[in-house]
Amino acid sequence: LLSYFSFLCRYFRWWYKKTRIEKKSAFIDLLCAVPLQQIYGCPLGGIGGGTITRGWRGEFCRWQLNPGIYHYETVIADQFTVSLRCKGQTVYQQVLSVERPGTLQGWNWGYCGHYAFYHALYPRAWTVYELPGQNVVLTCRQVSPVIPHDYKDSSLPVGVFIWEVENGRDEEVDVSIMFSLQNGMGAKEDRSGGHWNEPFAFEKEGERVAGVLLHHCTRVNPFTFAISAREKAGTGVTHLTAFNPAGSGREVWQDLLQDGRLDSPAGKSNPTEKGEVTAAAVCASCRVPARGHRTLELALAWDMPRVHFGSKEKLHLRRYTRFFGSGGDAAPALSHYALTHYEEWEKKIEAWQKPILENSQLPSWYKSALFNELYFVTDGGTIWVELPPDCCAEDLQGPAGAAPSHLLPVLREYGRFAYLEGQEYRMYNTYDVHFYASFALVMLWPKLQISLQYDIAVTVVNEDVQPRQYLMCGQTAQVKLKNVVPHDIGDPADEPWQRVNAYLMHDTADWKDLNLKFVLQVYRDYYLTHDSLYLRDMWPVCQAVMESELKFDTDNDGLIENGGFADQTYDAWVVNGPRVWGGKVAQSWDCCPHLLWQLCATHGASHVADTALLSLRQDLKMFPVIFPGKYYNYDSSGSDTSSSIMSDQCAGQWFLGACGLDQGEFEVFPKSHVVSALKTIFEKNVMSFAGGTMGAVNGMRPDGVPDTSSVQSDEVWIGVVYALAATMIQEGLVEEGFRTAEGCYRMVWERLGMAFQTPEAYREKKVYRSLAYRRPLSIWSMQLALE
Repeated sequence: LLSYFSFLCRYFRWWYKKTRIEKKSAFIDLLCAVPLQQIYGCPLGGIGGGTITRGWRGEFCRWQLNPGIYHYETVIADQFTVSLRCKGQTVYQQVLSVERPGTLQGWNWGYCGHYAFYHALYPRAWTVYELPGQNVVLTCRQVSPVIPHDYKDSSLPVGVFIWEVENGRDEEVDVSIMFSLQNGMGAKEDRSGGHWNEPFAFEKEGERVAGVLLHHCTRVNPFTFAISAREKAGTGVTHLTAFNPAGSGREVWQDLLQDGRLDSPAGKSNPTEKGEVTAAAVCASCRVPARGHRTLELALAWDMPRVHFGSKEKLHLRRYTRFFGSGGDAAPALSHYALTHYEEWEKKIEAWQKPILENSQLPSWYKSALFNELYFVTDGGTIWVELPPDCCAEDLQGPAGAAPSHLLPVLREYGRFAYLEGQEYRMYNTYDVHFYASFALVMLWPKLQISLQYDIAVTVVNEDVQPRQYLMCGQTAQVKLKNVVPHDIGDPADEPWQRVNAYLMHDTADWKDLNLKFVLQVYRDYYLTHDSLYLRDMWPVCQAVMESELKFDTDNDGLIENGGFADQTYDAWVVNGPRVWGGKVAQSWDCCPHLLWQLCATHGASHVADTALLSLRQDLKMFPVIFPGKYYNYDSSGSDTSSSIMSDQCAGQWFLGACGLDQGEFEVFPKSHVVSALKTIFEKNVMSFAGGTMGAVNGMRPDGVPDTSSVQSDEVWIGVVYALAATMIQEGLVEEGFRTAEGCYRMVWERLGMAFQTPEAYREKKVYRSLAYRRPLSIWSMQLALE
């Protein structure tokens, strides 16, 4: 308790200086957590260009345009409105929103939610509106270009809205869909002045798109929105360049009401004065025959090509600028490209998802979870940037030795990729968490995984000798040691890649899992991609980090010892004893000599292979100490919690299975031990916890009571549960695996209403921690196990 109180005092002093004196945000804000809003739906946008999340009720409510920085605000002017006309008269006009706001009161709000239905299968979503009393049904299909193995279109900052109109009447009806948007994100910068709008039309190869550009002219990271519609035979597109979204909006409403179209004034709007806000609208109209069907296509694009992180030290160009330029004038071309290519995107998305969706052996909840958890690949504060054309190896490698030989070609071709640990835990590429989430990348965008690994490899050989105090222990140590994998590559509020290890809780140079997780990922990546150049470059780095790891084997018995503190991804769950090891870290350690042996064989380094094999045999002699009969003990200290059953104890076996090295001559851990451990976890951590309905608790005592020795031992970590389920499936316990994972899905997506914001953890009493977290992407390891 005294140690915990000391940490709180240190944290509060640091937090106060950071937030109140320096006026900066904390990388983890324990005092001001993001409140739970059960409103979010499928986000818009591709990978690394920023995201805009729409709620399941249709609102635009979560914004991440500045890289890694979130703004949670529902902008009430951002709406779709429908107008129906029969025989020259408007018979129905309605904002398709259940809201009744205090602004824009000249509009008809309060659509009855009973007549609307939403469902999402990322990266698409569908909203069906059965217009009451009109015998007309609207279906809005939302599409973003998130396409596996695509490194061009998947980078585009666009979203398309395809409106299918079904007329059940015995007479034709004129239908208009108006899309209105405020210039900004609902933040104070919207009123900073100098923002302006202008109409545009873009025609190419006989296809014409028209709409309005909304130029948001901030001093740092200015951007342009484009709202647009596709002109085609039978479809008219009109616009309103500017209106006041803080007023009544009556002039906009009456304009649409008069003839189902907008006035389409020419010329740009005047720049806003300080304190003013502005908005614009575009309208697509068509005539739908009796008992007929028509389609209207609208799009939202945003162009923030040149970005600075919080320090404003370096200029970065987003990935999509390779294809659309970095001049800040790409919004019309992006809109045109989106509206003329979305059908191709949908065919590719359907081809990818269809085999899984049509597999009757897979439960429906799993199909939903598998695809919808992928939202974090784009909406994890994700940034994907180009290398500058004049960049050289010395610019990347820092003060230490040579960079891997293929680093520059890989990064030049595929760029640099980073995503946050979580929307509330603001650190890029947190490596202990990426270990779990990396399955989604390596299976769907393997070049991004390899690019990320090259970036980590460069930081391994670098060091940062600047001293700083760590908040958990109060001790001072340097930021980064040589030949040690970093915890993260930086805070977007600072300068990522340039200054790593934004994490201030522990000195992660003493963590036992980071180096091991690098080696495990290298071999897993090679096994799945067959990229021999990547393997050749990573080989010396693997050697370096494993040699560095040997310092933790203080008694030369072949097993590393934990340090008596929380020295791995469970950063608040202490491991005790003079010569101890957590089952999870021990398994990871024992996998690494095995993988090094395989790597050595690939490289013909027989002498290193012999050393690795000798180390492995020595390690395995020690393993019976922590396998007393049915499972691997948490540690060997003999303390009250040594015999706790850890849900994550088979993490090493999980990765070996993913590498095809878990059977026959490659077997490291006895199959009988692994299966016994998994069955014990299922019996105790799953079925004896909350009636088997909440997944697997991290730690369980042998008597069936959750381990409450730390703030993390009695939590459920969703990403760990999905990894556990994958391990069960690998070992033939398929039914148990699905039952284990289903508890998490039901809890998060149904009972807690946390759609598209899956947290890191929750407890039995429905207390949760860290919304919108990266680790649950590990669900893709379940799919790999099934395949």
